[in-house]
Amino acid sequence: MKRQKLEVRNLRVSVGDKEILRGVDLAIQSREIHALMGPNGSGKSTLALALAGHPSYTTQGKVYLGRRELISLSPEERFRAGLFLAFQHPIGIEGVSLFSLIKTVKREAAAGDVLAMLKDSLPKVGLGEDFLRRTVNLDLSGGEKKRSEVLQALVFNPRFAVFDEIDSGLDVDALKTIAENIRVLSDKGTGVLIITHYQRILKHLNPDFVHVLVRGRIAATGGRELAEKLEKEGYRAFQ
Repeated sequence: MKRQKLEVRNLRVSVGDKEILRGVDLAIQSREIHALMGPNGSGKSTLALALAGHPSYTTQGKVYLGRRELISLSPEERFRAGLFLAFQHPIGIEGVSLFSLIKTVKREAAAGDVLAMLKDSLPKVGLGEDFLRRTVNLDLSGGEKKRSEVLQALVFNPRFAVFDEIDSGLDVDALKTIAENIRVLSDKGTGVLIITHYQRILKHLNPDFVHVLVRGRIAATGGRELAEKLEKEGYRAFQ
């Protein structure tokens, strides 16, 4: 995969008349893992959804994937450009199986090839083949939904992937499995942004950079030691 950069320049996002992001600057290179941490209400999920093109948001600033500017693109066009979002709360799709969803997205691939890719990836995330026949994100446990999001990322192999609280609600074994697969994705060339409240997943991922988002702005950037400091001291120093 050719090395590229996902670059966010002075991103401002409002929902209704409330400004949530107040000028975010961020740059992620291919194969890098970045972690974004911050208190509740700081704008972490807003950033994820804004990058993916949430239609209800009013957005100012620039977002580049390589040389392509994304702000003017629809959510589907952003995905086709190589940006993947794993939702904090994955949306259920009534009457659509996971296999049908993935085959629809990979429309140029033969069904047999898609099935072969899925059969190769399912064991890696701890899911059986019967999972492909189940309805997307309906009647699934929280852990199954998270595994499904990571499975899709493995199959789609995006240029950049944003994982919004992928670690929430996971037991120790599931957390390790998901972290291992995100690391594999990064090693293959995907730039990764992990949004999290806790450093427990970061212990498995060893991110290149950790960012602290407070009141809609990035207040600090550092390495793993910054996440450890936050775990001990909280966000008071950045308020």
